[in-house]
Amino acid sequence: MHYARFRDPAGSVRNGTFDPDAETVSFGGASYEVEDSDIDVLPPCEPSKIVCVGRNYADHAEEMGSDVPDRPLLFLKPPNALAAHGDTVTAPADKERIDWEAELAVVIDNQCRNVDAADAMDVVAGFTCMNDLSNREDQRQEQNWVRGKAFDNAAPLGPCVATPEEVPDDAAVRLRVNGETKQDGSRAQFIFDVPTLIEEITAYLTLEPGDVIATGTPEGVGALADGDSVEIEVEGVGTLEHDVVVP
Repeated sequence: MHYARFRDPAGSVRNGTFDPDAETVSFGGASYEVEDSDIDVLPPCEPSKIVCVGRNYADHAEEMGSDVPDRPLLFLKPPNALAAHGDTVTAPADKERIDWEAELAVVIDNQCRNVDAADAMDVVAGFTCMNDLSNREDQRQEQNWVRGKAFDNAAPLGPCVATPEEVPDDAAVRLRVNGETKQDGSRAQFIFDVPTLIEEITAYLTLEPGDVIATGTPEGVGALADGDSVEIEVEGVGTLEHDVVVP
């Protein structure tokens, strides 16, 4: 199954079923096209935090001139970083480079702490698509990456949550900019798989329902330009689309 959050024509926020082929969302017997101007597609969950994983693909670590970590490299994005399918994201002004990073994102189903890897999928509601937008100029200058990773709308997320059985173990993770493929990786390339990530993260902090784990990006990151249109596709989930304004 696929689920999406949206604001209906009356302004009410609804949790509906999503059809990724027809690109429609349904609730209470009514069905709407995702591109319908009478509805707003919202981020598919409301996380208290987004836990991001750096360098979880060896080829991306290599392209960045970095070593593969011996344990998951973690950082946080706060809720202000969220953006939705169809949004236009305004990047921070006067920055040297704002990069795209396509990622498979895990959505947590229930409050959890100290979860063993063997039980980790029991706390997963499903998967979605995310773009880990990155301000490289400031990221290179600070250790906590607040300016580099946590700026407003730095985490476009969506368009839906697909339940785990919908997403293959080797699901493709792709990104296109203005229709041209820039990233083409696979979940099978993870250095640390989803259960390992959940075990490691929950050893340190409690995950809440709706929290997100962004699992890292494959090689092919690059700089966005003003007016770019971005598509992030995760096999089994669908395609997240957003535009970019670079002041």
